[in-house]
Amino acid sequence: MIKVLIATDKPFAPVAVKGIRKVVEEAGFELVLLENYTSQDDFVKAVADVDAVIIRSDKADKSVIDAGNKLKIIVRAGAGYDNIDLQAATAKGVIAMNTPGQNSNAVAELALGMMVYYARNFFNGKSGSELMGKKLGIHAYGYVGKNVARIAKGFGMEVFAFDPFISRLEIEKDGVKWVSSVEELYSACHYISLHIPANSQTKQSVNFPLLSKMPSPACLVNTARAEVINESDLLKMFQERKDFAYLSDVEPANKAEIEAGFKARLFCTPKKMGAQTEEANVNAGIAAAKQIVNFIKNGDKTFQVNK
Repeated sequence: MIKVLIATDKPFAPVAVKGIRKVVEEAGFELVLLENYTSQDDFVKAVADVDAVIIRSDKADKSVIDAGNKLKIIVRAGAGYDNIDLQAATAKGVIAMNTPGQNSNAVAELALGMMVYYARNFFNGKSGSELMGKKLGIHAYGYVGKNVARIAKGFGMEVFAFDPFISRLEIEKDGVKWVSSVEELYSACHYISLHIPANSQTKQSVNFPLLSKMPSPACLVNTARAEVINESDLLKMFQERKDFAYLSDVEPANKAEIEAGFKARLFCTPKKMGAQTEEANVNAGIAAAKQIVNFIKNGDKTFQVNK
């Protein structure tokens, strides 16, 4: 019998596990759970006799992939997949997939929620400002970016977007202003919402030369990955721009240093919260299960990321 392992050190919501189980068992497969594990060795041991794995932020590294004697497919329940060793997966003939779009509304709502929190002075009782009429730049106009635009327009924000992989026509049909370069985006907008993946082209690409182009006051919102930020340049931005704020769903490595001098302009969630809603849990988990079933039964590789 085909075995599907859910390996989650931060477990899915029970309702999501129930939905995944239904999809898996209706396909005639067996579901195995590894939740709240404390060591990567636990993951390595659990993968030994399974055919498929569903993960969240868990590390599907080379040790895990090599230990999967029957492993055929790994699906990351979410958009980002930098926690899968794609090279190791490809070398062993294991298909790696993500579930794009399933968490996008949850992440977008968090991005706007943090903007409101900042604009109202972190709800400290003092007078703040409104988002209406402010210029918001969306850096990467994928599933999350589109939802950020939708919600931001509801607030009455003026929305701009840059994405070299999305056509001007597609951006403008959503009532969003297209810009031709990332420099133009940052130069135009008081708020920037980051949605770029972490890869060799984007890591540390959000740097001081780019951030310093933002008009005053400037607020960078990061619900993407820590690696896309040049963190020494981030500190420099705090030091040189008293109007600059950083709101992030992932703590920078130099958080303590930034907090020491600029705590009032920094907010980080205690852990990555973008996809932490019951709805996103259910959507991404069930999508992952369906993709596994479709791949094993029908050879469907639609969402493969290690092509």
